[in-house]
Amino acid sequence: MAHTLLLRLVGPMQSWGTQSRFIIRDTTLEPSKSGVIGLLCAALGKPRDETHPDNQDKPKLAELAALRMGVRVDRAGVLQKDYHTAGGSRHDDYGVVKASGAKGDTVVSTRYYLADASFFVGLESDNQALLITLDEALARPHWQLFLGRKSFVPSVPVGVGVLCDTRLEEALQTHWNSKEEKLPCVIEPLDSLATEARHDVPLSFAARRFTIRYVKTKWIGCPKGEEKNEP
Repeated sequence: MAHTLLLRLVGPMQSWGTQSRFIIRDTTLEPSKSGVIGLLCAALGKPRDETHPDNQDKPKLAELAALRMGVRVDRAGVLQKDYHTAGGSRHDDYGVVKASGAKGDTVVSTRYYLADASFFVGLESDNQALLITLDEALARPHWQLFLGRKSFVPSVPVGVGVLCDTRLEEALQTHWNSKEEKLPCVIEPLDSLATEARHDVPLSFAARRFTIRYVKTKWIGCPKGEEKNEP
């Protein structure tokens, strides 16, 4: 029997990069699977290295990656970019202050993010105990929760709860927080009709290895009788 864990990802800024690691940092237009699983790992206090002793009593990364995910876009937000610098120490490798005007090792990068976005995420599994463990961890996170970057913190509690005996598609129609009649949803389908490939399924956070999943975008409507609230 399928059960679904619900998360609400809302904040002034979010960034869900999947491709770039260097001077240009991208963001996808909705939360990536690697980003959502990373958030769950932070809540659990799960180290990146699967062989770490602290991981003995925690869910395996493969279990988390196997969760079927869907994202409802309640508010797409505005794509923005940030001019960012790092480094630029005035000391050389021996701790000696460099001469005035000497160039440091400053790294300049352009980082993209979503401003004022709101997403509703569902994670489906037959393992109800796993979802309850994750929901409890989100309520009392071991480490700070953030929306793609450590400085991008949620503005509302992330955990919404677990819907028992509810499939992902049905769960994404609950807690309707938009005045819109229909909203786009990016979902991992049960059939073979997926049209988009996403390289964001983590195989190892320690080694930064990822693989591909397939999704499709569909529109879902506010169920009849469900009260529509202001976003």
